Amino acid sequence: MKETGKLLAAIGICQGAGIIGSFFVASSIQEWYLFLEKPLFSPPNWIFGPVWGTLYTLMGVSLYLVWKTRTKEECHCGPLTVFFFQLGFHALWPIVFFALRSPLLALLVLCVLCISLVWTTLLFWNVRKLAGALLIPSVLWVLFAAYLNFFLWRIN
Repeated sequence: MKETGKLLAAIGICQGAGIIGSFFVASSIQEWYLFLEKPLFSPPNWIFGPVWGTLYTLMGVSLYLVWKTRTKEECHCGPLTVFFFQLGFHALWPIVFFALRSPLLALLVLCVLCISLVWTTLLFWNVRKLAGALLIPSVLWVLFAAYLNFFLWRIN
C-alpha cells in the first residue's frame, strides 16, 4: 500500500505541473490563440489535453521508478533535481505562451525544457532503463511543441 501511495504522489506531482499550466491556457485559447494563424501540421486543440495528461502520467511513473529504486546509500539527488527543474519548465511554458502571449519567449523556455528533459531522460536511464524510456514520448512531444511554437512565432 505504501508503494501505491508513492506512485500516486509521483503522478499527482506531475499532473500538478499540468494543472498549473492549464489555468493560463483556458481563457487565452478563446481570446488569443484561436485567432493565430497556424501551420498546416498543427493538431486540433482537443488533442493537447489528452496528450499532456498521458505524458504527465508517464512522467509520474518514471519519477516513481527512480524514487523507489534508490537505496539508503544512494540518493539520486542529481537526477531528481534535474527532473524537478524540467517539470518547472513544463509548468512555465503555458504561462509564457498563453498568459504573456509571447511565442518567442515561450520558444526559449521550450529550448531549456528540451535540454533539461533530454538530460533527465539520460540520468533516469542510468538509474533504471524503464524510467528513462517512459520519458521518451515527452521528449518527442516537446520537440514537436517547439517546432509548432517556432512556426507560430514566425507566421504571426
